[in-house]
Amino acid sequence: MYKLGRGNRDKVQQFMAITGASEKVALQALKASDWHLEGAFDFFYSQPQISVVNTRHLEDIFNRYKEPDSDMIMVEGVSQLCNDLQVDPQDIVMLVISWHMKAATMCEFTRQEFIGGLQSIGVDSIEKFRGKLPSLRAELKDDNKFREIYNFAFTWAREKGQKSLSLETAIGMWQLLFAERNWPLLDHWCQFLQVRHNKAISRDTWAQLLEFVKTIDPQLSNYDDEGAWPYLIDEFVEYLTENGLVQRKR
Repeated sequence: MYKLGRGNRDKVQQFMAITGASEKVALQALKASDWHLEGAFDFFYSQPQISVVNTRHLEDIFNRYKEPDSDMIMVEGVSQLCNDLQVDPQDIVMLVISWHMKAATMCEFTRQEFIGGLQSIGVDSIEKFRGKLPSLRAELKDDNKFREIYNFAFTWAREKGQKSLSLETAIGMWQLLFAERNWPLLDHWCQFLQVRHNKAISRDTWAQLLEFVKTIDPQLSNYDDEGAWPYLIDEFVEYLTENGLVQRKR
């Protein structure tokens, strides 16, 4: 870094701190994006993780957490993994990890899901895995990745064999996901569902709520009553207005 100006040197340090990448990779990503940090993150996360992962080590890690009598990691193994990673099982980073593993069900990993996920993340030891947590968490700041993780969460959190997501689970997932986005209407939305809806959540409502959060301002000034929102979101807007929770500015 001896030839870099101070501003660029700071960017390299910042990039390394957030992604966990080496100095060489940080320089490569920043140069490829004309020294724009956001562009460098996009470049970095769009590349397959080029790291030499020892497959034997991955098998060993899987075997450490799997059930004694089946080829699956279940609740107990996930709990032990969280302990070893020093993260709370409720931490949103566990959702990001499950997304990388393409896990079909919450708190379960098949051998293929787990080992494929570790290869995707580019780690072959618990120490390296722990070191990757900040960069995995940072992926939620990327709008496209957030959308993918959000949509993944619906299927992942569903009970097996169910098309919809139970209300209690949906509320828990929304509180986890939208805490990242600081959506000011989150508490009102959860309260509205418990008071007025009290039923399972469809995939359409799940997907459309993200659009609502991204496009409609918290004062509802750009909400179109004639728009093609699901009835539940229309009812939510009525609920906010009727209860004086939002003063609509048209």
